[in-house]
Amino acid sequence: MSFFGSTTSTTATTSNAEKDIEISDPPTDSVSSMSFSSQADYLAVGSWDNSVRIYEIGAGGQSQGKAMYQHQGPVLSVCWNKEGTKLFSGGADNAGRMFDTTTGQATQVAQHDAPIKVVKWIEAPQANILATGSWDKTIKYWDLRSAQPVASVTLPERCYTLDVQYPLMVVGTAERHIQIYNLTNPTTPYKTITSPLKWQTRVVSCFTASQNSGFAVGSIEGRVAIQYVEDKDSGNNFSFKCHRRDSVPNNKDQAMVYAVNDISFHPVHGTFSTCGSDGTIHFWDKDARTRLKTFEPAPAAIACSAFNHTGNIFAYAISYDWSKGHSGMTPGHPNKLMLHACKEEEVKKRPRK
Repeated sequence: MSFFGSTTSTTATTSNAEKDIEISDPPTDSVSSMSFSSQADYLAVGSWDNSVRIYEIGAGGQSQGKAMYQHQGPVLSVCWNKEGTKLFSGGADNAGRMFDTTTGQATQVAQHDAPIKVVKWIEAPQANILATGSWDKTIKYWDLRSAQPVASVTLPERCYTLDVQYPLMVVGTAERHIQIYNLTNPTTPYKTITSPLKWQTRVVSCFTASQNSGFAVGSIEGRVAIQYVEDKDSGNNFSFKCHRRDSVPNNKDQAMVYAVNDISFHPVHGTFSTCGSDGTIHFWDKDARTRLKTFEPAPAAIACSAFNHTGNIFAYAISYDWSKGHSGMTPGHPNKLMLHACKEEEVKKRPRK
């Protein structure tokens, strides 16, 4: 098991105890993905420096690097199994890997013909399966006891984003296709729609299990759509603008528009966060259709985010998000992993009007 850094505690951004806490020893390149274990406060972070790092987060926000393993290209996605004993990652080396926290060993468990953009663990009643979505326009399902996928699905375009809340799986691809799967029948889409947003899909995120079946979609154009799966609930579908700034004060026609990079649902309250290229984070209540909190942690992009399993810690990465392509990757970009202690009033639902 390779350890990194020291057991130094975190460095607060300022002396103000209200401020968010910075994790020591962040990745050396852009952060692409983060995921908390559902069992304990272990945070996995995937980076363009080809590494996956695991941090242990203490009750007071102190952090310690616990383990690290490598891909042969940028890591694009990380996720945990339900027990928190295995961590999965997918990368630009076309490989899916599994890190066993009990043995400290990393092994390859999946393979595609192009980069793996997303990995998701499916906790199904009969079998536990790893789903991998790739730019080779396929999703593959892997039973870890076999070297070959147990099934493969051809997508209409490259997979950009994918989320699972069993039995629901939602896949967003290039050209704004969204495919909805009922995982009791995992190889045939239950429904295929065009994104309700006019611009490229950046992220899809399923509602928590306690809510009606549905998902949120974020686009490169500073919009989020709330979408229900069943037609009977379609009256509750709506979209809204976020992650925008007026380039001319008081002139709404001159808005500067930023990508919505990630959407994370709160595990207890079912509210959600959005983070964007504009360096802001918002917490939202979709049922009351209201914004609960806004904070601006950085003048740089917020690349990704995650709530821990109890919902009292919100982690986010201040990092280049590649929204301006290779030319935007200039020296001196910040690269920080931050922890925000969630207050009840920031994440709890508001009474419906």
